[in-house]
Amino acid sequence: MGKISARRRKAIPAVGFVSLGCPKALVDSERILTRLRAEGYEIRGSYQGADLVVVNTCGFIDSAVAESLEAIGEALEENGRVIVTGCLGSRSDASGASLVARVHPKVLAVTGPNDTDAVLRAVHEHLPQPHDAFTDLVPPAGLKLTPRHYAYLKIAEGCNHRCTFCIIPSMRGDLVSRPIGEVMREAEALVRQGVREILVISQDTSAYGVDLRYKLDFVGGRPVRTRMTELARELGALGVWVRLHYVYPYPHVDEVLPLMAEGKVLPYLDVPFQHAHPEVLRRMKRPAAGEANLARIRAWRAICPELTIRSTFITGFPGETEEEFAALLEFIEQAQLDRVGCFAYSPVEGASANDLPGAVPETLREERRGRLMQLQETISRRRLARKVGAVVRVLVDAGDAQGATGRSSADAPEIDGTVHIGADERIRIGEFLDVRVDRADVHDLYGHIVAPA
Repeated sequence: MGKISARRRKAIPAVGFVSLGCPKALVDSERILTRLRAEGYEIRGSYQGADLVVVNTCGFIDSAVAESLEAIGEALEENGRVIVTGCLGSRSDASGASLVARVHPKVLAVTGPNDTDAVLRAVHEHLPQPHDAFTDLVPPAGLKLTPRHYAYLKIAEGCNHRCTFCIIPSMRGDLVSRPIGEVMREAEALVRQGVREILVISQDTSAYGVDLRYKLDFVGGRPVRTRMTELARELGALGVWVRLHYVYPYPHVDEVLPLMAEGKVLPYLDVPFQHAHPEVLRRMKRPAAGEANLARIRAWRAICPELTIRSTFITGFPGETEEEFAALLEFIEQAQLDRVGCFAYSPVEGASANDLPGAVPETLREERRGRLMQLQETISRRRLARKVGAVVRVLVDAGDAQGATGRSSADAPEIDGTVHIGADERIRIGEFLDVRVDRADVHDLYGHIVAPA
């Protein structure tokens, strides 16, 4: 996901940091960096001048494993003193030995995901803590790897599902929700630091608070249940954009839609449907089925017509027949989702799906992925074309008076489309602008400013 840098000060131990993987891993990186900085370590964005390097890895799919192992190797070659953390750190080879240690035996230490204390202990062992900590240099909400104007807010760790294609529970454990008071204090600190958009993440946002039995906690002196609906309502009162990610399609999600219709929360849901045919979903051990989800989507849009729905799907899952894939295509056609990501099934070491019969040839998996995305491109182009002539609120991510790019309420950072803005002296990164859409393509919108923020 990137690196951060800080100005070198004489005699202060320096830690280089590399962060890979998804937004949830990014939040883990931010927590580690915050602790290191609070203890007085300098954070560097290059190997040169760093006394050691911490690499936060991803280990969910084979391509992520390869990327992480390559990054570790590069850090060892450039610096030589490397501590590895993250999901890959918890993975073992066939003999039960650490995969990282087998491939890169010269690493100083290997820890698993969501274990900041273990990372700090390893850093302390190989790079003693400074005698005086510069705690006044750490902002209240901690160090961030995202731009100043948006931030990820992790509300829980782990997952209670046992999807057959996924090994996250074995790496991150069962669901552990943060009390709502703690989450809101972090969110309020982010807003005070200038964050204009909060992106709520977890493994299963809909399940937030289930493990705590929706226990009451205090927010601003008021008792509030630790539950998704209540959290959305509290976050919606902060006056910033609030975007919900990784929302399973449970019935109680309906309760959040009125908040979206009222403008309290962005009309955006990231819902990982994964498939639509009931037999494939059964083999995946996923909840619901295509028909139920179509009815739910219709109900959501009836409450909030401006709702943007993003989802991800897997093609070529073991046993997937042409008939089952055709049902998935029919679901895509009927659902008319705004944003779709699709992955050809890839076996993940340790996933129970590897033992399922009926492996689909790789070429067919990819061919089906291509067919699905071709259909979705037609849908996406059609849905975006409806916005031509409309005025949309845009949060500017990059650019200057010569032109810029930003995002509307329908666009999450890095995974969705962008809004391209023509030259205008009113452009300011991290600020909101009203933009009239002049044209659209399959992913993006193009327009000009019609009013100041």
